[in-house]
Amino acid sequence: MIILPAIDLKDGKVVRLYKGDFATVHQVAEDQMAVARDFVQAGAEWVHVVDLDGAKEGVRRNAELVESVVREGLQVELGGGIRSMADLEAVFALGVSRAVIGSAAVSDPKFVKESVERYGEKIAVGIDAKDGRVRTAGWTEDSGLDALEFAEAMEGLGVKLLIFTDIETDGALSGPSFEKLAALQKAVSCRVVASGGVSSNEDLRRLASMGLYGAIVGKAYYTGAVDLALAVKEAAIC
Repeated sequence: MIILPAIDLKDGKVVRLYKGDFATVHQVAEDQMAVARDFVQAGAEWVHVVDLDGAKEGVRRNAELVESVVREGLQVELGGGIRSMADLEAVFALGVSRAVIGSAAVSDPKFVKESVERYGEKIAVGIDAKDGRVRTAGWTEDSGLDALEFAEAMEGLGVKLLIFTDIETDGALSGPSFEKLAALQKAVSCRVVASGGVSSNEDLRRLASMGLYGAIVGKAYYTGAVDLALAVKEAAIC
């Protein structure tokens, strides 16, 4: 399993939210490059970056910051505001290794299909769910779509990697949604990255034991609840 420590960007700052609520935004680090260097020092090879401005408004505003993280030597998985082929071309030009399509996967499935046909496994789809339904626009809008049915539809379009976030756990340090992740694994054959709720190294061990492709670590890293170096080391042998 791969460990993807997270950097969320808003208004040019490294921030975190609680359960996706933009009213709870708070800065957790002064410099995204320093954070990226710490990730590298801990042995991480990937970083999960979210452009929160892009996610909410549909317009990416943190390209320079993303590019600076790429320069630190990490493979960047980027989500937030990627809604067209032009957006994909732009983020890959920054050196991003994997692009996450979120809201646009709901509104424009044809875009997902074309993206996968062109870029293959460099494309992932983010499924952000609350009460079992997919949410969009930076988690502010309920699409009404069932999360598992949506995952099956994405697999049908050729998507090989899904990033599943249970919004109720994100930033809460309450533990991941193990049962929902297991249900997703049962519903599709895609590789799955778990996002939200990680509170300890033990949580990561349990996710690894489930055979997940990856796990994103956000607030738990910034609060010191997870030893990132240990997590990377242990995950590498799972």
